[in-house]
Amino acid sequence: MAATAENAPGNWGLIAGNGDFPFLVLQGARSRGIEMAVIAIREEASPALERVSQRLHWVSLGELSRAIELLHEEGVKHAVMAGQVKHNKIFSSIRPDWRLAKLLFSLPLKNTDSLIGAVARVLQDEGIELVDSTKFLGALLPSEGVLTKRAPDDAEMADIAYGQVVARQIAGLDLGQTVVVRDRACVAVEAMEGTDETIERAARIAGGQRLVIVKVSKPQQDMRFDVPVVGLRTIEVMRLANASALAIDARRTLLFERDALIRAADEAGIAIQAFAPESIPAASKSEAGKKA
Repeated sequence: MAATAENAPGNWGLIAGNGDFPFLVLQGARSRGIEMAVIAIREEASPALERVSQRLHWVSLGELSRAIELLHEEGVKHAVMAGQVKHNKIFSSIRPDWRLAKLLFSLPLKNTDSLIGAVARVLQDEGIELVDSTKFLGALLPSEGVLTKRAPDDAEMADIAYGQVVARQIAGLDLGQTVVVRDRACVAVEAMEGTDETIERAARIAGGQRLVIVKVSKPQQDMRFDVPVVGLRTIEVMRLANASALAIDARRTLLFERDALIRAADEAGIAIQAFAPESIPAASKSEAGKKA
């Protein structure tokens, strides 16, 4: 039988950014008998990757040519991008090699999706397929429904319905994917700072009042990169911010350490519910028009 993406363990590579995501991908791939070659981004990836990877190479953020060269040396045909690269670093802190400089110059839009989409096309031209980053992590993508012991109450559901409308609008503009809501009014909108910092900023503005967090995927979310993620730290930040409910998109949001995360939410009295991707409750549209 001819080798395929599923049964050719030496053909897989991981392009690693920061956080726990790369470790989860390595673990998930290893559970299927796949040992990935790792290209770790020096400015972002954890040094601890060296302890869990047998084939690891460090590259700086701007070294696109070197990264492709290493992927070829490792025989990689299928690659996964996992782990965030901070948006401000992508466009302000890197020293691009000639290949990346050319790519940056050609971008019609200077945002993260445009850049990584262009990198994906370069990899494809080099015979390397960029694959869904959640390929080995299906168990961490929740289905629709209430995930915690407690469901959102009526007031929280009203904030969630409003927040989903606003969050989908900003996600469609590629501004951010999280909004913080109180009494059907936006307290904070995510930009480049990330979810946790957005919640912390909202807590300062709200002065201890109850908050609701809505985190959505982008329209036609490209699951090859920039997948929405919620981890234990976000639950702790919510607890400290008096945020009582979290709404996420089902099947498009990764829950790191899912069981521990849900236990922590239950202990803090936080309700978590996953909704159909790109859903907008019809009853909330008129309210969004009044409040936005």
